[in-house]
Amino acid sequence: LDLPDRRLQIWHRQEPEMLTKVLESLNWGARLETSVPAAAGDLDQTSQQAPERRLLWLVLWINAGFFLLESLTAWISGSTGLFADGLDMLADALVYSMALYASGRSARASKRVARAAGLLQLLLALLGIAEVLRRFIGAEAAPDYSVMMLVSALALIGNYASLRILQRTQSKAAHIRASQIFTSNDILVNAGVILAGGMVWISAAAWPDLLIGSIVFVLVLRGAINILRIS
Repeated sequence: LDLPDRRLQIWHRQEPEMLTKVLESLNWGARLETSVPAAAGDLDQTSQQAPERRLLWLVLWINAGFFLLESLTAWISGSTGLFADGLDMLADALVYSMALYASGRSARASKRVARAAGLLQLLLALLGIAEVLRRFIGAEAAPDYSVMMLVSALALIGNYASLRILQRTQSKAAHIRASQIFTSNDILVNAGVILAGGMVWISAAAWPDLLIGSIVFVLVLRGAINILRIS
């Protein structure tokens, strides 16, 4: 599936007219461009997917590692922003896990995994929002801005490395493009936490940390709702 060019390539045994009729029923302006016999090598999807799977595994472990690092340092420094950033990393790791699991499996199995990941992401986002409210009401002390900025800078480097890894492939597959978008958004989130750390430093107040944490938790909540909607 090539989303920007609105092209769908299908390997099939049915008559092309039947597939065209089904796609036309969606009323998205579908039309048949070409239909040619496939070579035997074209049907071997395993060899074509192997490089993409390696890349997804690599960025999955990067995200999972930074989730653990940011969660630990968030607890040490008392930073809601770091915890939210770590949760965003976990959300991406769940999405990459879904993409890896779905490869070669039935649509029903893929939806089950998506639903489980969406529910877990939803639960974590709601807990995060509740924690922000608790800290806001409790007038928590300002977090350690130096830890916030240092760890977020490391996470930004990790996300930039992940983006470069994903850009190695010339694949136009939807899950690869989606992974690139997620990682680009993570870089913006990392920059936001660094900015919040600077504002905590200047103001000696906790509100910049709570603000960026709230924004990231809402983004994760929206992602969880979207996952549950498609599953």
